[in-house]
Amino acid sequence: MSPTVYLVSGANRGIGLGLVTALASRPDTIVFAGARNPASATSLKALEVQYPGKVHILQLTSADRADNDAAVAEIERIAGRLEVLIANAGIAAYYGPAVGTSEEMMLEHFRVNTIGPLVLFQAAHTLLLRAPTPKFVLISSGAGSITTGAAMPVGMLAYGVSKAGANFLVRKLAFEHPSLTCVVISPGGVDTDMAAFALSTDPAMKDFETISVEQSVKGCLERVDEASREEGGPRMRNYDGTLWEW
Repeated sequence: MSPTVYLVSGANRGIGLGLVTALASRPDTIVFAGARNPASATSLKALEVQYPGKVHILQLTSADRADNDAAVAEIERIAGRLEVLIANAGIAAYYGPAVGTSEEMMLEHFRVNTIGPLVLFQAAHTLLLRAPTPKFVLISSGAGSITTGAAMPVGMLAYGVSKAGANFLVRKLAFEHPSLTCVVISPGGVDTDMAAFALSTDPAMKDFETISVEQSVKGCLERVDEASREEGGPRMRNYDGTLWEW
């Protein structure tokens, strides 16, 4: 049986590192782990040593076309194929009311969280679509739900708008590519550096409860494994399988 080849962006910490760790422990997998600065990705380097030939670290900066093209070229050189692409890289670098959110902060979130997955798909689509059942997975957020996320009493305009844009992108890709299974997952409130920043920055987050990276990753990968093309396009699912409204 040929191994399943995965690419995970934003893999140097948090959910991305958890995804690579879980995937590497599976039989018959090859995992390409994208990191903006591989030289400082010590946890990924340890996994590369622990799972020789199964984990490969790539330089991959969100929305950087040269980085994305070079990373996909390296995947093709090493593995010759790609079955599952997980667009996980993202930022949530500002919390505050809409009136205080700068244009620069909006643009930076949009660049990383929305344009990043687009550039990644553009770089990888030729290789990815050669697979018999290719999957493009977005690690999104309930904050990107126009129905529910906008009503949350948290100052996450830049993050929420950029994730809503990414959600639209992935649904659009599903309609443009009939062979592609597109998956949109909200990983839950996960105990990561991103969550710690939110908790320390926005008073509205004081009652926010987090789950472990391992719990989130287990659920996310269950959603990826079971995913197939949906009539009417993909819907956003929580890591535990419950549905979010767009």
